[in-house]
Parts: sequence; structure tokens; C-alpha cells
Amino acid sequence: MRSMQVAGICAAIASVVSGQTVYMAGDSTMAKGGGGNGTDGWGQYLGQYLTLPVVNLAIAGRSARSYSDEGRFTTLIDTVKSGDFVIIEFGHNDGTSGAVDNGRQDAVGSDLTTTATVTTSNQLAKSQGAVPIVSSQTPDNIWTNGVISAPPRFVGYAQLAASQTSVTYVDHFDYVAQSFESIGENTVNTFYPMDHTHTSPTGANVVAQAFVRGLACGQSALTGKLNSAGKSVPLIGQCV
Repeated sequence: MRSMQVAGICAAIASVVSGQTVYMAGDSTMAKGGGGNGTDGWGQYLGQYLTLPVVNLAIAGRSARSYSDEGRFTTLIDTVKSGDFVIIEFGHNDGTSGAVDNGRQDAVGSDLTTTATVTTSNQLAKSQGAVPIVSSQTPDNIWTNGVISAPPRFVGYAQLAASQTSVTYVDHFDYVAQSFESIGENTVNTFYPMDHTHTSPTGANVVAQAFVRGLACGQSALTGKLNSAGKSVPLIGQCV
């Protein structure tokens, strides 16, 4: 299962808590430049809320599988040092593409391709001391009766991966949904200038703040690295 893929990555990134740098692995919703056309990913806005430097290694169009196939997790683990944090968030590109494998899909029915990530996990197992944080994918701008529509299965996969490896899980989907519902559908629509997935810089900052709220509600060692701006981000809704 995809949860086992991410679980292998997380299990291999060990858990000391001194903290030096925050690395981010994900797709266009996190990446610099987002999906293009003036959009941007939330990873570009996280650093203003932390006392640590942030290195955003998210790449548009990637799934957990293709990120692994391209050797990006290998590069990441060759880079991290003891005490670094690694935020892993995938899901938007991970679903079944149909009869023809698009090189990104992790799921075909209830089965999942694991070979590439298992290999990466073996490499990660040799690393020392980074702190993984599994974050669920962000919601699309799709509403049902005034609330953000129900999450896709990859949100549950992320939670399962975190629980299997006893690492921090941030339900980013839920925290963003709470923020958006508080702001209101009409305003949130302005955060999505080209489609229902990729945010404007303003929207990306709202999504980053939602992740910060997830940290503040949880027990991650990264919570202790929130700066004054991070600590000032208001809690909207409930901790989950």
C-alpha cells in the first residue's frame, strides 16, 4: 500500500530532535512556482514562521512513486544531517491514471506499486538522525453545501504511514479545510486563479499557516522551532 511506501521512508529517517534545516518533499502544491501561471506552493511560505532555514525540494507533477523513481529521495537522504526535519506530503498526483501507467500512479484498485520506494527506503535506512513529518495532501477548491468536499483516500494513507512508523502526522487537509471554511467560499475562490488545485501566493500563505497550526496542535519537535510569527498564527477551528 502507499502507506507502506511512505512508511518505509519515514522509518528510515531516524528521530533525533536537535534540528538544523527543514527539508520539504512534495508536489506542485508545495513547490516553488506551484503549477505555473502565477501560482505558488505553500512550501515557499513556511520559512517565515520558523527559526530554522527551509529547503523546498518539492517538484511539480510528482507522486511519492515518481519522486522515488527519479532518485529525489536518494538525493534528499544524501543531503540531510542528524537533527534535520523532513516534511513529506504527496497525494494530488498519486491516483490511478487508467489503463496506461503514467509513471506516477501508486494505486491500481487496492494494490500499489512499491518497488521504487522500497529501494529508496533501503537507502534511507542507512541514514542517521533526521526527523520525518508526514503531512496529508491539501484539499482542492471543491465545495459541497458550503464546506470543503471530503478528502481523498491518500489523506488516510498518509495518516496510516505516520502511525506505522510512530512519526508526527499533520492532517494538513483538515487544517486547510477549517481555514477555508472560516474564510468563506467566495474569498477562497480568489486563491485559485487557474484551477481548483494550485494556489495564488496569498492562498499559499494561508495553506502554510494551516500547516503551522497543525504543528502547534501536535507534539513534533518542530513545534519548538516556531518563531514569534509562527506562535502568533491563530488557531482556527479545532486541533485534529
